[in-house]
Amino acid sequence: MKTSMIFSKLVSFVLILQLLNPTVVLSSSSSLSSSNGLTEIPKKFLDFAKRKEVVDWMVGIRRKIHENPELGYEEFETSKLIRLELDKLGIPYKYPVSVTGIVGFVGTGEPPFVAIRADMDALPIQETVDWEHKSKNPGKMHACGHDAHVSMVLGAAKILKQHLQELKGTVVLVFQPAEEGGGGAKKMLDAGVLDNVDAIFGLHVLHSAPIGTVASKPGPLLAGSGLFDAVISGKGGHAAIPQHSIDPILAASNVVVSLQHLVSREADPLDSQVVTVAKFQGGGAFNVIPDSVTIGGTFRAFSKASLIQLKKRIEEVIKGQAAVQRCSATVDFYNTKKPMLLFPPTVNDKDLHEHFLKVAGDMLGNDKVKDMKPVMGSEDFAFYQEAFPGYFFFIGMQDENSPKLSSVHTPNFTINEDVLPYGAALHASLATTYLLEAESKVRPTEGNLHDEL
Repeated sequence: MKTSMIFSKLVSFVLILQLLNPTVVLSSSSSLSSSNGLTEIPKKFLDFAKRKEVVDWMVGIRRKIHENPELGYEEFETSKLIRLELDKLGIPYKYPVSVTGIVGFVGTGEPPFVAIRADMDALPIQETVDWEHKSKNPGKMHACGHDAHVSMVLGAAKILKQHLQELKGTVVLVFQPAEEGGGGAKKMLDAGVLDNVDAIFGLHVLHSAPIGTVASKPGPLLAGSGLFDAVISGKGGHAAIPQHSIDPILAASNVVVSLQHLVSREADPLDSQVVTVAKFQGGGAFNVIPDSVTIGGTFRAFSKASLIQLKKRIEEVIKGQAAVQRCSATVDFYNTKKPMLLFPPTVNDKDLHEHFLKVAGDMLGNDKVKDMKPVMGSEDFAFYQEAFPGYFFFIGMQDENSPKLSSVHTPNFTINEDVLPYGAALHASLATTYLLEAESKVRPTEGNLHDEL
């Protein structure tokens, strides 16, 4: 009886110690779940990504894609190449998703799910860079680095496949069509293949930042944007007798000036907005007033409310100013061939920002992780961020000993392929450590703690 009482007290004492010191419960978890283990993962993954055979493999993929650029929703050969590489890696995937998209899965197949994204489409630009792997498709070019983005996510897939034991959940590989204005991200979401994703990471190469550096910020990073087309109709006639005509060029000119007042006179000066008319088409002779003029442009802001307000006022101003000059106007924010979506702002999750700072700092050094100012460019990655937490960042690729790289969306844009292992390792590290941290957060509830004790 006495022995039984002593044993009972001993058990109670041990349970009390467990309650007072929760780390005892976590002692059975993998050493990789420790703070030190998480710190080592980014360095280890970068070392793996920098192996010659891995770099050569990523470079080869990037060059094949670059030679055969395809526009939005036409990325059939690009998609075929990606699927071939996933098959070689033994990674399962879903295809087709949103015409040409692919969604792969690496890990346990169980939650939590974290995604990394690559965009696949090219631009309607004629490449002027004269090199061995120049675009073979006239009028099409990978002038925004999407060929590199695909190679990086495939590189991350190779890293993850080689370190499956460290994945405490599932990494979702998102190969997305039509980022360049086609809203491919939204179509991927609409397909329902990402419904269980808890967070997503995306990156973009940056020509002006040094190789081995990254840049981003929490909150609004890139602006939301929309496009508009308007036809202003009047009555054509001879330029020498304008009184017999209704001049749409004069009306369109007033429209252009009035649209600038939306930002200068109606917007909060602390709420950055842009309205730009970049297309003005009308007339074909010096002495003929045309029947109509077509104008078009873009509007941008860092909040969706501001975007919606701009859209409303753009239509009102165009129609109102046209009417003042006795003209009529139609305004389209959609096109029958290609939907002109209202792209939301790219807003980085604050918790994921802290995660990014830790992982990127561990890999590159804290001095290589830069804070950046918001940019008025837009990214359809923002659609993902409306559905679940997301984080977007830029990765530098300028070699200080080489000539300055050209900007994106130009015919002489080039990629410094030394950036590929950095992007691949960052993707893999952000995803892996996210899953490990998610596991550690839920682990105490799975232990032997009992509220009644």
